[in-house]
Amino acid sequence: MGDIRRRGAVALGITGLVAPLTIALGAAPAQAASCTTQAGPYQKQVEKFLGRPVDGKQSTADCKAIKAFQTKHGISPNIGYAGSVTWGVMDLMTKQKAVGTHPNRDGKCPTNKGRIACVNLTLQLSWIQDGDRLVYGPVPVRTGRDGYETRTGLKKIYWRDKNHVSSIYNVPMPYSQFFDGGQAFHSVNLSMWNPPGSHGCTNMTPKDAKKYWSLLKKGDDVFVYGRKPGT
Repeated sequence: MGDIRRRGAVALGITGLVAPLTIALGAAPAQAASCTTQAGPYQKQVEKFLGRPVDGKQSTADCKAIKAFQTKHGISPNIGYAGSVTWGVMDLMTKQKAVGTHPNRDGKCPTNKGRIACVNLTLQLSWIQDGDRLVYGPVPVRTGRDGYETRTGLKKIYWRDKNHVSSIYNVPMPYSQFFDGGQAFHSVNLSMWNPPGSHGCTNMTPKDAKKYWSLLKKGDDVFVYGRKPGT
């Protein structure tokens, strides 16, 4: 177990305080105010996503709505500026929603393995299927940031630790299920859209991590494919 524990601590995708997209922030205005008066390059798109009047002009109400979204998902600086990171998160959310209940529509996750956990890095989604039957999900996940990418390919869960704590970062990693050299499914108390991502693990909400724990077991297959935007 000592060996496994050391391996499990090497590339843990723990909580880097930041989510799914590592798109460059762009030139945000150098303004220390709590809410910027400047319109961003994605002003209209952000206004539309938030259900605001779409005029491309920054209003006090626009800024408050954008700032609230940024604060909720850990986007920094949270000054209400409609920049590329904010729009990138919103665009990803829209694409995830469009998947509906057919996450394996493209057939890329194997259907000949029985029960398998699938991870689509491109859409930052995961689900469990049995053959071509959807068992659970899809759910949003938070995978490795640039330089700490979650590795692709067919893997197997080789170690499970319900109360794991990283020996490197001293960070709790509840419901850890390791599937590749220290990379694991585990829960975090962060938004799944908190940029720029993990240190390699597949982060999940506590609810989803608990469900994965109950549905999967040691030896089950995991298939990771695609490429996370910004990596």
